[in-house]
Amino acid sequence: MSRPSTLELPTNVVSRQMKTSRGSFAVLDGAPAKGAERRGHVLLIPGFTGSKEDFLDLITPLTAAGFHAVSVDGRGQFESAGPRDEKAYARSELAADVQAQAVAVAEAYGTDAPLHVLGHSLGGHIVRAALLSDRSVPYASLALVSSGPAAIEAHQQVRTQLLLDHLPTMDMETAWQAMRAMDAGAEADSAGDAEGRTPTWLEDFLHRRWLGTVPEQLLATARQLMSETDRVAELAALPLPKLVLSGEVDYAWPVPWLDEMAVRLGARRVVIKDAGHSPNAERPAETAAALVAFWKDVEGQQKDSLTSK
Repeated sequence: MSRPSTLELPTNVVSRQMKTSRGSFAVLDGAPAKGAERRGHVLLIPGFTGSKEDFLDLITPLTAAGFHAVSVDGRGQFESAGPRDEKAYARSELAADVQAQAVAVAEAYGTDAPLHVLGHSLGGHIVRAALLSDRSVPYASLALVSSGPAAIEAHQQVRTQLLLDHLPTMDMETAWQAMRAMDAGAEADSAGDAEGRTPTWLEDFLHRRWLGTVPEQLLATARQLMSETDRVAELAALPLPKLVLSGEVDYAWPVPWLDEMAVRLGARRVVIKDAGHSPNAERPAETAAALVAFWKDVEGQQKDSLTSK
């Protein structure tokens, strides 16, 4: 679960509903900073129990580098509506949503600029499915952040199974209280204060986000995290630049798994020092620098390719 360092929006970022062919989605829309060289668009897809705010700390450095950044609440996540039906959150449905979001970003802000897509954790699996099922959207690159080759590791499967076992019999408030009690003895999160406590404003936000998420979305995506098959070879065959980025440790997919996946993908590999499963929130400056360097290289190579033709 990513934890932003603030909820205050920079002056060049707006919170809005983005209309697509598959409905409206809540987004944070960050325009390139004034005076920055205009570069490509970036579509940011959050993970399990996450939301568009997971990328809020990244948006300022990305827009300062000239990128137009749009982070999304997927269907049934936080401030995006979704039905009370698990079938609505099948992987194919979520993948189709990503494609519609990408088209909406490109059409609204210019199809002449490169469009990069990034998926964090579960979001990486959703983006992967989108790319493998529909090549009509010409993405310039793919970034997988703390997102592994297949199902989550065994310990996390046990934890996720607890959610699957109990959420259908609980309301969301009861489930939240049970989760927080289970986490009370866990190691302090890096977003906490000097004593390891989570700030009140952040606890309130996490609580509100949980209550705003459709339970069927959580159940469907939890099952997906536990059953995802290895599709790395299929993804490797797609002719687009790829980046695999993570922290030094990861509780969902061990770092050696991510190292091996990057090799199989032929991807650039970046490990963010002193970060865990959410380098986007834990070390946003370093994460943004790695992303910007990757995207600038991609765009530079594409320009060179066009010039040589």
